[in-house]
Amino acid sequence: MIVRDRPSGIRLFFVVRGSILQRIRLTLLVNTLSAIAVTVLHGNFFTLKITLSTIPFTLIGLPLAIFLGFRNSAAYDRYWEGRKLWGELVLRSRSLSRQCQSFIQPPSSLPAQALDAAAAQRRMVHRAIGFAHALRLQLRGRGDCGELQRWVGEAEWPRLQAASSKHDALMLDMGRELGHCQRQGWIEPCLAASIDTTLSAMTAAAASCERIKGTPIPFSYTLLLHRTAYLYCFLLPFGLVDTIGFMTPFVVVIVAYTFFGLDALGDEIEEPFGLEPNDLPLDTMCRTIEINLLESLGETPQHGPLAPVNYCLT
Repeated sequence: MIVRDRPSGIRLFFVVRGSILQRIRLTLLVNTLSAIAVTVLHGNFFTLKITLSTIPFTLIGLPLAIFLGFRNSAAYDRYWEGRKLWGELVLRSRSLSRQCQSFIQPPSSLPAQALDAAAAQRRMVHRAIGFAHALRLQLRGRGDCGELQRWVGEAEWPRLQAASSKHDALMLDMGRELGHCQRQGWIEPCLAASIDTTLSAMTAAAASCERIKGTPIPFSYTLLLHRTAYLYCFLLPFGLVDTIGFMTPFVVVIVAYTFFGLDALGDEIEEPFGLEPNDLPLDTMCRTIEINLLESLGETPQHGPLAPVNYCLT
């Protein structure tokens, strides 16, 4: 995610880092060079004069802009839903830590039971941190789960490695731990139900993220807009050269920057859990959950909050 102050005035035209221009620069350069060639040749292709009026571009341009706007709106809806789901996960993780430490208490003051209950609280909270990291790794298609080892016990680690869905396996372990605490009499059944509701909400957030990840915008719709935008921008110089002459490349580059930029931006935010500059900062949110939950246990986090690198949060 790009994090930087909004530029104003003349600085607007010189901001490159964080701009979609870096992604479309090659296509935009080719389009500009073709517009220059058409202008120099005045629309002549060997002995053939290609004559186009501005009417077809007017008829095509307006629907194309509307369809690009609709597609970007659909892509942003996916992006914003993903952000709300991860915000819900941050909230539920904090609530889980508070509930575990408040509700899981031994009925007697025996030191052994107090230590066992405290260990159960710690295991629950650590698994919640691992749950967030495991979900991030799955959404980004990363198979290396070594960083999850510190959040589970030695006995759990082989089973977690063998699980196809690491965050689901961690959630099952949290459910078993909660059941164990209830059977030991460390938590009242009505209070255990409230913790189970929090666990279910975390599971629902993860499942909704998987739905976004596994259901892209229909490819045919995206392909139609790609083709139309490219054809429009590369044919546009032929429709302008007889009217505006040497200004053709300047107008073409502005139109192409708008259409290609909207198209590329929609591609980025359509899959909000990736590693593109405009995707959601899942690393940052997982680090936030980790710091908050460790501090709630009285433990010192090994790492501080992530800071933007070249204006980009991952």
